[in-house]
Amino acid sequence: MRLSRDSQEDRACPGAGQPPASPLPRAGPRQRPEPPARLQPPPTGSGLAGDARVWERCRHRPAATLPLACSGPGQGQLRPRGPLRAPRPLRSQGLLRPRAGTAPKGGTRAVLEFIRVHPDVRALGTEPHFFDRNYDRGLEWYSLMPRTLDSQITVEKTPSYFVTKEAPRRIFNMSRDTKLIVVVRNPVTRAISDYTQTLSKKPDIPTFEGLSFRNRSLGLVDTSWNAIRIGMYAVHLQSWLQYFPLSQIHFVSGEKLITDPAGEMGKVQDFLGIKRVITDKHFYFNKTKGFPCLKKTESSSLPRCLGKSKGRTHVQIDPEVIEQLRDFYRPYNIKFYETVGQDFRWE
Repeated sequence: MRLSRDSQEDRACPGAGQPPASPLPRAGPRQRPEPPARLQPPPTGSGLAGDARVWERCRHRPAATLPLACSGPGQGQLRPRGPLRAPRPLRSQGLLRPRAGTAPKGGTRAVLEFIRVHPDVRALGTEPHFFDRNYDRGLEWYSLMPRTLDSQITVEKTPSYFVTKEAPRRIFNMSRDTKLIVVVRNPVTRAISDYTQTLSKKPDIPTFEGLSFRNRSLGLVDTSWNAIRIGMYAVHLQSWLQYFPLSQIHFVSGEKLITDPAGEMGKVQDFLGIKRVITDKHFYFNKTKGFPCLKKTESSSLPRCLGKSKGRTHVQIDPEVIEQLRDFYRPYNIKFYETVGQDFRWE
């Protein structure tokens, strides 16, 4: 995470700093950009021109992304069952190909690791960052994703997509039928988790309180700090709703993912249009990490937990600081609930 307060990235969220003056638009009929009926190769010199066969292959990529998410290039191991082909788009029933999107530190890694257990899912383990950092490399670079069978879908995750202004348009132009999975959690808890991770790498950074406020006595929260800005979910969501309907976006509760992983993953499987294979029998609760882990499977003789960076103990924050941040996020949370039609009960 970058802590610079005046970076170009931090200025990419217009309207940050004050709660919305009026209710954000509810889901409903909206004007959606109309892409060409057939995706055409970009003009020469655009940085995306390439072999026409690559464009045709990418036009039929799968439909799920976790901003909760996309992963890096690479060929997966192919199963000897059925004819092989390039990844197909997910059924139009269901959104970042499946892409897993999430606000960073929301729980996308857990969703990705859990969904990879499903035999009808192929997932890239790393984050490709194609639609934010690597877009200039072109679709030929991005097309090197795990191959799938006709019965399978491909999932990738890059959490930063959710807060990248250009990502919705770029993904829509590639595949308007992409399904998006977004993992969200209490924005105050998410910010503390974000800070805890950064502190483990840069122990000399300022205090959480110092980074969170421009003037704490006046209650002025510093929305230029990424850890704070990312949690303004209602603001970021509006960019996605310009291109994708809510029916193509599934929101996973980061809190319920811990307390009821099978229930949350059941909803994810329903959203993707695949059979509910991942159930209670796949999980056990690791008391040391305070997080659910996967039990050993047929392909693994050992249980599987997330890495050491997951489930770490958060730094202690002054309760008054936490209460001030709760007050700051409350109007954003309410507008988010109203827009998605789901109450996450963060208040």
